[in-house]
Amino acid sequence: MGTVGVGTDAIAGERGKLINVAYRMLGSVTEAEDAVQEAYARWFGLSRGRREEILAPGAWLTTVTGRICLDLLGSARVRRERYTGVWLPEPLPDRTEWVRTGVAGPDGPADPADRIVQDESVTIAFLVVLEAMTPAERVAFVLHDVFRYPFAEIAGVLGRTPAACKQLAASARRRLGAEHAPATAPVTASGRADVVRRVKDAWETKDIAALVALLDPAAVMTADGGGLAGTALRPVEGGPSIARYMVGIADRAPGLELLERSVSGTPGLVARRAGAVVTVASFDVSGGRVGRIWVVRNPEKLRPWGREG
Repeated sequence: MGTVGVGTDAIAGERGKLINVAYRMLGSVTEAEDAVQEAYARWFGLSRGRREEILAPGAWLTTVTGRICLDLLGSARVRRERYTGVWLPEPLPDRTEWVRTGVAGPDGPADPADRIVQDESVTIAFLVVLEAMTPAERVAFVLHDVFRYPFAEIAGVLGRTPAACKQLAASARRRLGAEHAPATAPVTASGRADVVRRVKDAWETKDIAALVALLDPAAVMTADGGGLAGTALRPVEGGPSIARYMVGIADRAPGLELLERSVSGTPGLVARRAGAVVTVASFDVSGGRVGRIWVVRNPEKLRPWGREG
């Protein structure tokens, strides 16, 4: 899981990998950074002699980070039961647009824009499915299926046998297959962007009929305001209901500007007011229509987006 050696540079060089692992486990940039910071604190809290005994510090840091994430996932379930409305993962802006957080790491100020690789495993659609897994399933699946760690090493994170970890990953895979089935008509990246662009145009012109035509009849829109921003507390179901809701928002929010942006690596929309990003929307497109919309308005989850323009 790591490189041999205990040099400061080698240890600092592990941070990017750890942030990537922790974000996929937790779905939160802030929590991922905190988990990695805690892992480093534990490393530097070891005596010099103990650190020198560890031949693969990267493996040690990954194991500790994984255990911290496992604990956080367990407590997160309790916290999210008290969360106002629906909890959604934090959306990621494009690497070129990420606002520096200023969080200091062992290698200087951290800049997640240089660290989180945006692929299929960070899309909101994928992370939402991971939320349905048990903490142990999620850890086993992320480490094995996403980062290709062997079950013998994952066993050290979960405190279970390799065989048990293999079963956990298989169970997670079944959940993923059930909740994230391949689209019958796969959509290209350009096709997805085109659908999102048309949704934007219809929303701006308050064209309910056009919106309904772009939405799957069984579409679902889920919003996360965290009690800090007004939004629907329950999912809005059905294309017509979503279309009316979107137009209602447009009527109540004059001056809101919509922008096409990459959201967690896929085409999405960003709404800003007076230069500040107030809403980020991600879309799941299949067969030329939108099946799911995830809307994040909780300002605490929009910090990396900062201001535009």
